[in-house]
Amino acid sequence: MTRPLLNRRLAEFGTTIFAEMSALAARTGSINLGQGFPDTDGPEEIREAAVRALRDGRGNQYPPGPGVPELRTAVADHQRERYGLVYDPDAEVLVTAGATEAIAAALLALVEPGDEVIALEPYYDSYAACVAMAGGTRVPVTLRPHEGGYVLDLDELRAAVTDRTRLILLNTPHNPTGTVLTRAELTAIAELAVERDLLVVTDEVYEHLVFDGTEHVPIATLPDMRERTVTIGSSGKTFSFTGWKVGWITASPELTSAVRSAKQFLTYVSAGPFQYAIAEALRLPAAYFDSLRADLQAKRDLLSEGLAQAGFEVYRPAGTYFVTTDIRPLGATDGFDFCRSLPERAGVVAIPNAVFYDHREAGAPFVRFAFCKKAEVLEEAVSRLKRLG
Repeated sequence: MTRPLLNRRLAEFGTTIFAEMSALAARTGSINLGQGFPDTDGPEEIREAAVRALRDGRGNQYPPGPGVPELRTAVADHQRERYGLVYDPDAEVLVTAGATEAIAAALLALVEPGDEVIALEPYYDSYAACVAMAGGTRVPVTLRPHEGGYVLDLDELRAAVTDRTRLILLNTPHNPTGTVLTRAELTAIAELAVERDLLVVTDEVYEHLVFDGTEHVPIATLPDMRERTVTIGSSGKTFSFTGWKVGWITASPELTSAVRSAKQFLTYVSAGPFQYAIAEALRLPAAYFDSLRADLQAKRDLLSEGLAQAGFEVYRPAGTYFVTTDIRPLGATDGFDFCRSLPERAGVVAIPNAVFYDHREAGAPFVRFAFCKKAEVLEEAVSRLKRLG
């Protein structure tokens, strides 16, 4: 056949770097600090809630298309109690197969060929693929290293908006840099969205994983933003059940209906019994969320300090599961080469940040490590990485 089999919109996307690096970890017996999944399960009572739902026959057949009422109500209650955002669980909450499907459904629903989508670079890799599948054009605005963290240039963001811009795709807390956008930054983004009549799709799956007293501000709470914002949440990162793939969106009835129109032709429904369990998880006491945050902050500090001792320049994250490092102090400049050789050199797997950039050169010397692992695993990884010095 003369015509390529793969749709040309996806031609630039091969096997994900996560699959490649996880396979490398398995082949070499290395510690996998590449892919962001915990190595322990979440709360036992939530796992038992899923078992109970299975045994009681709740969710074993197709659940309702928008999600089971118990979970939609729990999501709405969570948004109201945490952020003062009031959503109708019947018209303004949609359950999805994780945040990944929520991103895909939102972009397929809201973006048409020729539309431009602004995304903060580096970005989670599915963003680029979903924009491409929708026929849109991604316009990256680069977060840049500054004083131990990453910062957004608001002037660069404003300059990126054109008459073809349809929406801004946000991620805060931000993967992979660990940046948490401030209220002032989000206010400026909101004002720009209102001024230029833009939609905002905001991925907030790490909302509960913010450290050092950092504030997570949903952009939908800001003036005039509720009606133009699709907020994406997920249970995987908060409750350490990433394999259950239970996510959701909250948005106005019109936006929720639009996203549902796309979502119904993707998975249709998913994770029936797990939806009931996550409804219970969202009602866990504040002590659970505080303990999770404290545990991950301690692990962040353990890994960050170990990486610094091993010779990396470390950008200590304000949120998420991940810490970004600069490999140039170790005499390396290419993150791909560094990560592909790291298992043999140190028995550890990481991810090259360049895969999250359109401007590959901007991300070339940066490497991401995940710290959502047992403390003893992180300690062993640090011990191994010190061999690089």
